[in-house]
Amino acid sequence: MKVINKNIHIDGIDKKILRALMADARTSVLEIARQVGISGAAIHQRLRKLEKSGLITGSKFIINPKILGYTTMAFVGIYLDKAISNPQAVKQLEKIPEVLECHYTTGNWSILIKILCKDNAHLMHLLNNDIQSIAGVSRTETFISLDQQIERQIKI
Repeated sequence: MKVINKNIHIDGIDKKILRALMADARTSVLEIARQVGISGAAIHQRLRKLEKSGLITGSKFIINPKILGYTTMAFVGIYLDKAISNPQAVKQLEKIPEVLECHYTTGNWSILIKILCKDNAHLMHLLNNDIQSIAGVSRTETFISLDQQIERQIKI
């Protein structure tokens, strides 16, 4: 077994299980058991161990936002007037459904968010009416993503 951190140990079998699920989270336990060469019960035990450790935090289906008409992805750097405004600003950002991610950052911005909009007009509306009206926001800097080239998880 290999020590990843003080709380978890994963071995080659765990890695095979994780790789199979990362490739397709719908892969059945029995299919993984066949691929790995151990029983389905052993796969279940290992999955419970990995979930309990926090390494696996769930599985999900991924919606294609373009099918729903969301075609504009943007990253917005948010400048706050005071660091003390951070928690209140994040609470307000949580209320905006188009905000997909929110990160505290180093550098010029206090916060970096990833937002998904139907089009540029929708983006402008969000910036002007929802984001820039949040108390403590002094200004924003927006970058529109033209096309995502890489999307992946960390390798196991």
